[in-house]
Formats: sequence, C-alpha cells, structure tokens
Amino acid sequence: MSLARQTRDHVLSIISASAPAEGGGFTPDRSHEDEGPYTPAATIAAQQIMMRLAHDLRQLKDTKAIGRKIAAKRLMLPEYDPWVEGQLAAGRATEARELPATGADDVLPTMMVWAIDTGNWPRALELAEHVLRFDVALPSRYERDAATLIVEEIADAAIKIQNKGQRFPLDVLEYVQELTADIDMHDQPRAKLAKAIGAELVAASDATESGPLGATFLSMKALEKLREAQHLNPRAGVTGQIKRLEKALGAAATVTEQAGTPPAA
Repeated sequence: MSLARQTRDHVLSIISASAPAEGGGFTPDRSHEDEGPYTPAATIAAQQIMMRLAHDLRQLKDTKAIGRKIAAKRLMLPEYDPWVEGQLAAGRATEARELPATGADDVLPTMMVWAIDTGNWPRALELAEHVLRFDVALPSRYERDAATLIVEEIADAAIKIQNKGQRFPLDVLEYVQELTADIDMHDQPRAKLAKAIGAELVAASDATESGPLGATFLSMKALEKLREAQHLNPRAGVTGQIKRLEKALGAAATVTEQAGTPPAA
C-alpha cells in the first residue's frame, strides 16, 4: 500500500473512531486492496456525509429568513461533529502541512462558516486554525479564499454588534488578527478588522476600572488601530472616532501636564 493511501486511511480511521455507532463512521475494509486507490468503506463514509451536507444545503437554500437559516444551522452543526472531530484529530496527529483528500473535504470548511454565522466563536476559531494550517479550500459557493472570509465575516459580525451598542469578544478579534497576520489579502477586510478592534478597545477604555492611566493606554491602542483602518481604507468610516479620541487624549494630556506643574512662586 502506498504511503498516500496509508495516510488517508489513517485520517479516516480517526474519523471513524470519533463517530457514533450510526452515521458518519466507517470500518476500513482491507479485503479490497486491489480495487482502486481507496477502500470502498472509506468512500461510502465520505459519500454519506456529503449526501447529508447536500440535503442540508438544499434546506437552507429553501429557507428565506436569515434568522431561520441561522437557527437551522445551529440544529444541523452537531450532526457533523463526529466527522469534523476526526479531521481535527488527524490534523493534530501530523506535522505535515496538508492532509490527504477524504472525498468529503467540503464538510469541515462549511462547518467553520456555519460556526461563524451562528456566533459560535470558539468553534469557529478552532476550525479556522485547521483550515489555514492545512490550506483547506473553501467550497466554490463562498467565492472567497478562507483567510479573507474568516477576517471579513468575523469583523462584520463584530461591527454589527458594536453598532447596537453591545460588546464583542476582543480576544476573538485579536486572535483572528494573529492567525491571519502573514497571509496576503486585500486591504478592505483588514481595515474592517482593525476598525472592529479599535471600537472594542474604545469600549474597553470606557469600561476599565484600572484608572486614568489604564484608560489612556487602551485609548491609545484604539487610536492606533483606527488609524490603521483609515490607512488601509480611507472610506472605513472611522474619521469621527479618530477625531474624538485625539481630542480626548489631548485633553487628558493637558490635565496631566497641569497636575504636574508646580504652583507659581
């Protein structure tokens, strides 16, 4: 058996071990080694999970309201967990930069997008890390590369929440920034991410209990990110925020200077 087949069977064996007794798993069949590049049982397992995905995608396409689509995705996601967990386990078990094809390679990146859509940030980031590490291609329906989609969709979600006066997890935004820092992409998605981080830092500055110095530090970091967003995309919509921060920081600096000036003799 070739090394490629051994590796692929190992990946699918991990998926099988993670799967429930019914659905999603398979038992490697070693009696058909001469019938083609992959074992029939492995091929059947991949076909079954892809059939499930095709069915669910049709259901989502037929659903008009976005809220209903999101609710449906929340219900569908756990059905794919065994397959996805197997893929993640296979990734953790190798130091290679790519995994062999399974015949159902659309499943994990689709679940990553659904996790973003449903606001399941820990799961979304776990899958994003795998997708980027192994350069997993997104299905063609998404019309973007994985890194751009991850940055843009999470930044858009954050900005939407922030525009309602609510907080978004800053650690999620900063992890996305770290995860994609060395990947080439257009400036506009990065501008959105910088804008979202800047807005969250402004909110953190307003809410901090670490005193004026802590608030000033966060405001300076926020100003840096908002200026970055404006540099990347002059139409990012951060000019007003930048002016307000510059004014507030200037006023704070004046107060600090006055407080440190000794009284006149």
